[in-house]
Amino acid sequence: MARQLVHSPARRLFGGALGSGRAAPAAAAGASERRGSSSSAAAAAGKKYVVTERHGTIMTVGINRPEVRNAVNQETAAMLLQACTSFEDDTSLTVAVLHGIGGNFCAGYDLKELAHNPTSIKLEQDVTKGPGPMGPSRIKFSKPVIAAVSGYAVAGGLELSLLADLRVVEQSAVFGVFCRRFGVPLIDGGTVRLPRLIGLSRALDLILTGRPVGAQEAYEFGLANRVVPNGQALQCAIELAKQISAFPQQCMRGDRNSAYYSAFDAASFTEAMQFESDTGVQIILKESVPGARKFILGEGRGGKL
Repeated sequence: MARQLVHSPARRLFGGALGSGRAAPAAAAGASERRGSSSSAAAAAGKKYVVTERHGTIMTVGINRPEVRNAVNQETAAMLLQACTSFEDDTSLTVAVLHGIGGNFCAGYDLKELAHNPTSIKLEQDVTKGPGPMGPSRIKFSKPVIAAVSGYAVAGGLELSLLADLRVVEQSAVFGVFCRRFGVPLIDGGTVRLPRLIGLSRALDLILTGRPVGAQEAYEFGLANRVVPNGQALQCAIELAKQISAFPQQCMRGDRNSAYYSAFDAASFTEAMQFESDTGVQIILKESVPGARKFILGEGRGGKL
């Protein structure tokens, strides 16, 4: 189960846009299914602002407001939270791929909504009791998430991309703290995750100036993990997710969890090392010994996955 700051759908922020119960488990592994997260207003308009699709053990989560470059309003944020919670809770799913539909990842929070109805956002300031404005930004996933980034990933959209473990980025993609020019703060983890990811100096360059950062510079910074041709981010991210899903899962997740603990939670080198050891010992009998037996039979040698 996740080490989550937000465990249940957040009615505090979104005024009940999500139902009182948990999302139903996804379909059985191996099925391919397209689903739209529901809410009353979106359903009435026939619009699915978040579309989920299943590829075996992989779930794709697509933001579907292309007419506003996938800017997130309250409904969309609630749907994103619901989709991400559903992924986290479904033990048959291994990796999620977050992407934007229609050519852009996400242009941040919908400032038109904020301007026209500034009292609509009831932000829970205690981060242990409610979600961030963008929806799932306060979740600490127990399983890998990949962001497939096309077009703009700016302001809150940049923050959503930082929620992922890896970012597969198209050549024409643009990152940036574009909310700098409008006096909108980073309150979806941007000031927390970005310095850890690319270092304080480079993070401050983006945070203070609000300048655009292209795919190549993002790759040099370590913000982008892969740069791919335009139009291929989603497919490349799904292929990467399949590769990750093929590994022994408990070992992979244990190492991932230890890396995050070392980066964000450990008070000292010794504490981080102890956590790594404690986590690893639990895996050895479950996956390492069977893996060693496969090795002596010739599997996985020569660098083959």
